[in-house]
Amino acid sequence: MTATASPDLSVILGSLSLHNPLLAASGCFGYGTEYDDVADRDNLGGFITKSISLAPWKGNDPPRLTEVSPGLLNSIGLANMGVEKFANEVAPQIVTGKSKAIVSVACKVMEEYEEVVALLEDVEGIAGYELNISCPNVKEGGMAFCLNPNITEELVARVRKRTNRWITTKLTPNMTSVSQGALASEAGGADAVSLINTLVGMAVDWKSRRPKLATITGGYSGPPIKPVALAKVWEVWNAVKIPIIGIGGITNWKDVVEFMIVGASAVQIGTALYADPNLPGQIAADLREYMRNEGVGSLSELTGSLKTDRGAMVGVPA
Repeated sequence: MTATASPDLSVILGSLSLHNPLLAASGCFGYGTEYDDVADRDNLGGFITKSISLAPWKGNDPPRLTEVSPGLLNSIGLANMGVEKFANEVAPQIVTGKSKAIVSVACKVMEEYEEVVALLEDVEGIAGYELNISCPNVKEGGMAFCLNPNITEELVARVRKRTNRWITTKLTPNMTSVSQGALASEAGGADAVSLINTLVGMAVDWKSRRPKLATITGGYSGPPIKPVALAKVWEVWNAVKIPIIGIGGITNWKDVVEFMIVGASAVQIGTALYADPNLPGQIAADLREYMRNEGVGSLSELTGSLKTDRGAMVGVPA
């Protein structure tokens, strides 16, 4: 292969352009300011803020985070300062530089999603929104929005009417068919889909016979979930036409390349940021070296390039 002198890491996700495919996952990069003293935000193509709700949320009682081997188990409960304080005090600080600021929105009823987005529309520089639709829909008896494709489509469509900004939906793997949620998101007007959210997990202290989280179960993240995430991205790649953002267990440049090969146009780094906030800069440098060595001119060439004797997964619409 011919070495490439100036590899292009930029990617395009519908109306959103990123200077590289690396985003910080929601909940792992704070509101976007917490890492300023230890890491360069511009090493990221973009970052997803902590989920923002209409009113402040206290979150779950502690303990709500525990290490497992390997990975993390969390039950934060979407604790946040609420949209008013975020819009007035935090958002103006995070919309500068090359890294695109994307706000995660998490609410309990559709009307609140609409209100949060409407209030954020007055903040200049926000690149878009990630709708966390794994939240309980109070009107539907606590069922997550994404578990019902009709509700997913309606929610996205209602938010779409409130904004011209880029929208992605964050999908849970804890459902029968993640592609149905992706198709519903696409039908509602989403520009992309993000997957996967955490798996349901549990940790127990054998000595006390007590759960290590106050909520007993929580969200499991880290390297072991990568095979699940790759399979879900591949499933969705065979179902929708909008871009996919891959999430799950990414710790190095090879992980990024694998996600792109199975269909992702970009990725989110989550748990690994707790161990090394500067990891995105290292991954970006390693990706450039990989591209030079392999003769890859543009990283986006990798998306959906999986070589297989089958055109799609069995049981997944092509």
